[in-house]
Amino acid sequence: MSELTHRFSRPDLLAQALTHRSAGAPHNERLEFLGDALVNVLIAEALYQNWPQADEGALTRARAELVRESALAPIARELDLGARLTLGPGEMKSGGHRRDSILADALEALIGAIYLDAGFETCRKVVLPWFEPAMAALPPPHKVGKDAKTRLQEWLQGKQKPLPVYALVSESGEDHAKIFHITCTLQHPPLTTDGEGGSRRAAEQMAAEAALQALGAT
Repeated sequence: MSELTHRFSRPDLLAQALTHRSAGAPHNERLEFLGDALVNVLIAEALYQNWPQADEGALTRARAELVRESALAPIARELDLGARLTLGPGEMKSGGHRRDSILADALEALIGAIYLDAGFETCRKVVLPWFEPAMAALPPPHKVGKDAKTRLQEWLQGKQKPLPVYALVSESGEDHAKIFHITCTLQHPPLTTDGEGGSRRAAEQMAAEAALQALGAT
């Protein structure tokens, strides 16, 4: 479990970082602005050092994966920031301390606060370990950020094979909860895989992933 190891010499910065605008001023939006820039620099630097052969596109996609809201919120939960947030009555009632957007913003604000409290080097030492598990879990540089349909298309093109054909087999369920059944058919090598999902796109992605698995191309 992640841990907030930094001890603030200015506790007011920590308090501000964990204060949502719904609770009044001073709140964390300015610190969030600063932290957003810092986390992009820290992650960019780490990826640049760890992936010496990756091109700009792969580095950009990997950074986007690591700094998006849905990646920051779990780190905030690991740090138990939700329990420490100061929220206005409305946000407290609606469960704001569990919302991804509020948690991600608070994490960025916290990073900004650490930088102002102790400088860039300390900020790097404190913050990068929070991202290490997600960084280690990234796929290889040439795959990161690419969905299954894109990876399947690139694999086939690389071998000068015809592109896949996706077909809707059936759809079922109520309008608000439809399930789509899609097939993905390859000519060479001959292969048909299936996918199901709550949208045609999601089902196509599942079918493409199944094709990649069958081809040993994941």
